[in-house]
Amino acid sequence: MKARKKPFSFRLRLYKDIGIDLGTANTLVFLKGQGIILKEPSVVAINEKTGELLAVGSQAKEMIGRTPSSIIAIRPLRDGVIADFNITRVMLKYFISKAMKGFGIAKPRVLIGIPLGITQVEKRAVLEASYQAGAKEAYLIEEPIAAAVGAGLPVSEPKGSLVIDIGGGTSEVALISLGGVVVGKSLRVGGDEMNQVIIRHLRRNYNLDIGERTAEQTKIEIGYAIDPPEKLTTIIKGRNLATGLPNSIEISAKEICEALGEPLMSILDAIRATLEKTPPELASDIIDNGMTLTGGGALLKNIDKFIIFHTKMPVHIADDPLTCVARGTGRALEEIKLLRKLAVI
Repeated sequence: MKARKKPFSFRLRLYKDIGIDLGTANTLVFLKGQGIILKEPSVVAINEKTGELLAVGSQAKEMIGRTPSSIIAIRPLRDGVIADFNITRVMLKYFISKAMKGFGIAKPRVLIGIPLGITQVEKRAVLEASYQAGAKEAYLIEEPIAAAVGAGLPVSEPKGSLVIDIGGGTSEVALISLGGVVVGKSLRVGGDEMNQVIIRHLRRNYNLDIGERTAEQTKIEIGYAIDPPEKLTTIIKGRNLATGLPNSIEISAKEICEALGEPLMSILDAIRATLEKTPPELASDIIDNGMTLTGGGALLKNIDKFIIFHTKMPVHIADDPLTCVARGTGRALEEIKLLRKLAVI
């Protein structure tokens, strides 16, 4: 007698898990099971007259400072929080749709990194934007905790882990133990402010007007937090404020390093303030294990040496610091117990 075949059955899963590092400068998307699948600038280009969406991400960033009056390139997040709700919703919908391409009508469960200390109103704005962008469920996680998880630090253990997350709009210093922030400080100083001090320096000293993209490129090429090479220089092109004509100058890495001193000292003050409030038992962990640098600002040359010089404590730069928050959201989604412990909402 032939054995009866069991009827084939399956459970259709109607959602996928997505972790999002919704940054002022860049948005990174982590898809569970695949890793980071998107890494694009947080920029949207629209036609101001018609309201038509023209581009999102990398294509929109290329338009900054190069568009006619009818087209505007908008960065909808400022200082780590939503400055333009509608544009943020459009941007999120674009990134979520792009991440979910090939999954049909599936709706994602979304975990989004948020800065320390944002208000309840700002939290609700992020959640509302996520739901309107098509999320089935939406949760929030504080960025320093996500960064610590992404950097492989033991956030769930009774040990102190000090994370310095330097993003585009904010820098956050957080002492983490047992899945929560014991002491933390957030300041609205980051990569964007570093770009602005370069712009102001050139206007004040050389009468040269440059845009954010040129300032960013200058920072990447010859930006140093400390000990710049003596003879390293670059050519910067812009507009002479006196004549209105195009102009170019040669500037040294040493001069850019001096200009960057102001925002770097603000970050250093936040580190010192956090260390001063650290409980003695956790302070010993920091002495043993040091601090961990994450975020795009960790890519500034010699920034680890700058912090070591001023604090006399060990500093480590996380592997691929730019993606730490996104990887942290992904790991939290993969471990449901960890998600329940770390999620803010």
